[in-house]
Amino acid sequence: MPDSQTAAEALLRAYYATFNSGDREAMLALLTEDVIHDINQGGAEVGKDAFRAFLQRMDRSYAEQVEELVVFANADGTRGAAEFYIRGKYLNTDEGLPEATGQTYWLRVGAFFDLRGAQVARVTNYYNLKDWLKQVGAA
Repeated sequence: MPDSQTAAEALLRAYYATFNSGDREAMLALLTEDVIHDINQGGAEVGKDAFRAFLQRMDRSYAEQVEELVVFANADGTRGAAEFYIRGKYLNTDEGLPEATGQTYWLRVGAFFDLRGAQVARVTNYYNLKDWLKQVGAA
């Protein structure tokens, strides 16, 4: 049986594998019902339904893949972190952001997690918004 740290790291790798596969229901199955999602440069949303709606908004405007993923977890498997790059394409204009014309981008991202009962209970994402705006020709 894997130790808590190894199991937590496997959970985070599975989270990103489901993201890359586009299987949103499999991704959502890895979350607690009361998951907290801290959005980069934004507020926090609570619950799987809010996370599902976020993914739908993202999928409408962006095509993204996680690359060069590295995951970390603490010894008891209750907290984790990931660093990776997002390779993306801006497909449709997202509200409050520049016009989408199919621009591509490559961003370094950091994410932090609370883990509970072999599920993700909180995810916080950070990336450089100014860099993204520059890459899509808005800055």
